[in-house]
Amino acid sequence: MIEARGLWDLIERRAEATPDARFAIDESDRELSFAAYREAALRCAAGLHEDGVSAGDVVSWQLPTWLESLVLVGALARLGAVQNPILPIYREREVGFVVRQCGASRLLVPKVWRGFDHAAMAGALADELPHLRVTLCDPTLPDGDPAALPPAPAPTRPEDAPDRWLFYSSGTTADPKGARHTDHTLMAFSRGMAAALALAPDDRIALVFPFTHIGGIGWLFAGLLCGSSHIVVPVFDPVQSIDTLARHRVTQATAGTVFHQAYLAAQRERGPEPLFPGVRCFPGGGAPKPPQLHFDVKAELGGAGIVSGYGMTECPILAMNSVRDSDAKLAHTEGPACPPEVDIRVVRHDGTLAPPEVEGEFRVKAPQLCRGYVDAALDAEAFDADGYFRTGDLGYLDPDGYVVVTGRLKDVIIRNGENVSAKEIEDLLHGHPKVQELAVIGLPDPKTGERVCAVVVCRDPADPLSFEEMSQHLLAHDLMRQKLPEQLELASELPRNATGKVLKRDLIARFGG
Repeated sequence: MIEARGLWDLIERRAEATPDARFAIDESDRELSFAAYREAALRCAAGLHEDGVSAGDVVSWQLPTWLESLVLVGALARLGAVQNPILPIYREREVGFVVRQCGASRLLVPKVWRGFDHAAMAGALADELPHLRVTLCDPTLPDGDPAALPPAPAPTRPEDAPDRWLFYSSGTTADPKGARHTDHTLMAFSRGMAAALALAPDDRIALVFPFTHIGGIGWLFAGLLCGSSHIVVPVFDPVQSIDTLARHRVTQATAGTVFHQAYLAAQRERGPEPLFPGVRCFPGGGAPKPPQLHFDVKAELGGAGIVSGYGMTECPILAMNSVRDSDAKLAHTEGPACPPEVDIRVVRHDGTLAPPEVEGEFRVKAPQLCRGYVDAALDAEAFDADGYFRTGDLGYLDPDGYVVVTGRLKDVIIRNGENVSAKEIEDLLHGHPKVQELAVIGLPDPKTGERVCAVVVCRDPADPLSFEEMSQHLLAHDLMRQKLPEQLELASELPRNATGKVLKRDLIARFGG
């Protein structure tokens, strides 16, 4: 792997090391070499600089998984801007909150994507926020003469690195939380992931999920570190996208349970001929992994099977399995600390450290740990007195130090690798005139990891809330469609403990079948 002190330094070094090797190719067979990627990033940087973007500016961008999105990241790194990637599923409420809190001076969006008018949304925000300028990319990026660029940002050491990334994710609160990262925190987790997967120059990575997710940026770093290439898929389709991955001879078939199940279903439909003949493994993470899925994938699709990791936006890939691990480890754990210098504590409810195989909350110090939140008021609760980050996740370390996740302290539902705040849905649905009280829970789902279920006590049992009424009420209050509950259960009362707290575990046991 290449050694580098920052993303732009990494792009430069990779272009010098393997200029003609493929950097990325998309569904339409457009491709870039590493040298062409550097040149495209320079031209985009020049265009942005000419249009007023300077070092230190906070630039929010909400683009699909396009080649142009990868170029934009390189361009902003060359300028020394602070990047704020926003998931394409976010709408005006979430995007507005993010750009206000992080103080973005620029917002780049497509005109229309998947039927949603991003240009109109961005325009409305710009009308409200005088400091915010909008740039439309559809998918053409700004272009200019690299000769007019100011000097590149100086390479830095990890301890001196400035914030370069603001990643927002929905947690246990209704508002997204912004984690502050540097190039070095992202490089640390990408390097650990690449080592666990034995990533090599001839690897071809399936970039099939939102590139704006921290995992997408991590794969960009990993590919640059190792000289691997990306197969860029804007929207995953179980037929077309799998054909694209097969045509381009995917070797790293990412990116989580829902994708692995789609690959397995396609293999079973298409017969005994290997779907991905050169596949080495199926990297995963972000959602619970059914142990049997690993064995099925390995037996029917090949390679090492599912090689999963565990992490979060604040501390991505703090543990990960290796392609060299046994099937038992791959199926039942999330691997050891990754990289090895990650320090994982398991803390019991009484504050004492748990021995191996005893459950507690995972707390962590790591080179990939964020610098804190954009809203610094959240830091006091997020870090304990010893400076360890409270993950909010429950689990234990097995005798070999491998992470086993058993649950979560935080009331958050992970569906298809994305966080859904139960409180956000509860707060909105409490306003429906038919609702007396409710609880939103996550139920196990073999396809998505978890599904969202609303358990409602109605004001008038003779006039119950319908599924359609629930959905329309939430959509009318700007809830993202991707967060809508898939299940509605009506109850006469909610189970509570002696202090009046709703016992969600009882509801999960009741409705999770």
